[in-house]
Amino acid sequence: MPSHHDGQKTFAAAVMQRMAPADIAALGITATGDIDRRFAVYRNTFAHTLTAALAARFPTVQRLVGADFFRAMAGVYVADHPPRSPVMQTYGADFPDFLRDFPPVVNLPYLPDVARIEVLRGLSYHAADATPLTSAAVQDALARGAEDAVLTLHPSLRILHSDHSAVSIWHCNQTAAPARPADLSGPEAALIFRQDADAVVIAVTPAAAGIVAALASGATLGTIAAADAAPSDAPIASIADALVPLLRHALITRVTAANNRSQP
Repeated sequence: MPSHHDGQKTFAAAVMQRMAPADIAALGITATGDIDRRFAVYRNTFAHTLTAALAARFPTVQRLVGADFFRAMAGVYVADHPPRSPVMQTYGADFPDFLRDFPPVVNLPYLPDVARIEVLRGLSYHAADATPLTSAAVQDALARGAEDAVLTLHPSLRILHSDHSAVSIWHCNQTAAPARPADLSGPEAALIFRQDADAVVIAVTPAAAGIVAALASGATLGTIAAADAAPSDAPIASIADALVPLLRHALITRVTAANNRSQP
């Protein structure tokens, strides 16, 4: 006699897979009447629920491709990517990768990165909270030793790099959409963070995003400054370009010295 847990797993497997009535019966599942039609109710509910969850998590992707196409595309994704967690807000984490390899959207190369923005917004919104330093406190700490300073950034901060104009395209498809930019050739980058109970997306240069990523990994300002001064074929944003949005949006929570001496 299978356990209750084993029975649930068997039932779930039957719902998620397209199986013939004989195959369902072989799993030990029985029903009065047409078992395939009865299972169709569960399968349809399962697919509808997951499709709705994807639409809620990726509204900009749906807007770009249209509701009907999105529903059909989501059906393909749902069939091969069942949930791994009962928490629906996490469903679709690998949807950007699916879009990258999905032949019908190959002519929309920016689409996976637009989806990635929406994944990062969800992660940012649900990230831990932390009390940021004021701009004055950060500047006072840096004045006492900027070269060895290590910045701790807000837990909600996420960084996006795109080879395409995904950030501009995402912004142009929001409710209060800004004017369409003249140049949509990419590449672009963005900082994504929680602010006032929302996850906001601000465009930054790819070089500035790279500096923020280095800061997030624990690099000192001195190390970054040395790299910034090194010869390069590509223009590199100054540290100031990266610090401005961090200060403006209160995304620095701590300043410490590389030798672990805390700078208040």
